[in-house]
Amino acid sequence: MIITRYSFIYFICILLFVVTACRTGEEGKVFKAKGRTVEIVGSPGNYRLYRHGKPYFIKGAAGYSYFDRIKAYGGNSVRVWHTDDADKILDEAHKHGLTVTLGLWLGREREGFNYYDKELVARQKEEVRNVVLKYKDHPALLMWGIGNELYAESANVKVWDAVNEIAEMIHELDPDHPTTTTVMNVPLKDVNLIAKRCPALDVLSINSFGAMHNLREELANSAWKGPYIISEFGARGYWESFFTEWMAPIEQTSSEKATFSRERYERTVLADSGNCLGSYVFMWGNKQETTPTWFSLITADGEETQLVHEMEELWTGKKTQRNQAPYIAYLTLDNKHAIDNVYLQPGKPAVAKVYAFDPEGKPLRLSWEVLPETKSEDGNTGNEKKPAPVQGMIKEAAGQQVTLLPTKPGAYRLFVNLHDGDGNVATANFPYFVK
Repeated sequence: MIITRYSFIYFICILLFVVTACRTGEEGKVFKAKGRTVEIVGSPGNYRLYRHGKPYFIKGAAGYSYFDRIKAYGGNSVRVWHTDDADKILDEAHKHGLTVTLGLWLGREREGFNYYDKELVARQKEEVRNVVLKYKDHPALLMWGIGNELYAESANVKVWDAVNEIAEMIHELDPDHPTTTTVMNVPLKDVNLIAKRCPALDVLSINSFGAMHNLREELANSAWKGPYIISEFGARGYWESFFTEWMAPIEQTSSEKATFSRERYERTVLADSGNCLGSYVFMWGNKQETTPTWFSLITADGEETQLVHEMEELWTGKKTQRNQAPYIAYLTLDNKHAIDNVYLQPGKPAVAKVYAFDPEGKPLRLSWEVLPETKSEDGNTGNEKKPAPVQGMIKEAAGQQVTLLPTKPGAYRLFVNLHDGDGNVATANFPYFVK
């Protein structure tokens, strides 16, 4: 009887062990410390990224310039999405004590790549192999980013087979650096496919802007049960903004972007540090994407928006002592807001006013310009160029207002930059339509 009882208890223990092991496999990735240069250690809710044996929480920026400022403001990492000028990027990052998530650009089907073409896929894999062998020992390397938003507007699941094969190859060539791939937001179908078809990936990277407020809940409902990184975040995206009747997206002011981005960072990145390994604010520098100011944190002249100051505080955990950027409450045109769908008549003047102030009380210099409304024709935002300003539409500027005299019909956008003379800028714009 005693033997039977103990045999039964032993059987139950074995059964519980097996069930627990199976559930652990289903519920999440488990990483054990192996003493590698960069590694992820832990299990769901308790993931940690380590570099040279020390915890390393990513406080990063996505972009290709101003690495010295990232370091000066408390950041520690850079994310780039391709290996153009990789030698220069890695060396510059290392010079300033930063790491790099190095993007390995893969062909995207919406741009003509065919993942059914085995020879093409094999050639791409070989190209990636050469890049990995070239840069795997660079001291600034943090991890490998295999592709960027590969599945957007594509229905070929073979793209994830290719990603997994590349991840497996990287683990063989370079076991010292983790692998990741980047998706936009958390589309359940895509994330579930990645979880199923890419077991070799160590971490999931997510570009998320306006939708970042419920990202944790969406991930919890997905099949991905591993660590993640917010690989891009910042202003509300133009695809998720409010629109005018003629489908012009309404951009936040730089002041709104700062508050908006900080709230989402605190709600997701800081609040979920047991699963989130860190983040990269987008974009550290400037680029034309729908407008020249939409994601630009720093102007072409090097002036900083308020979001740069917010990131310094978030990275350091301290209140910045630097001179603050001007604050913009709102911009109006003929006493209306952009959401009011403002139509102007040719030859009839219209007055725009910006309501703003400098936190230090200094006088502000205002610069105005009108640009034609633009939209990427091929969907490739990386190829966008800032359009030439429309000449002759701005007739008079005085104080914080300007008079427009529209002439030619079409969709336009009025921009205003407020400069404080101390290296800071505030930006706003207003889409309108001339009938």
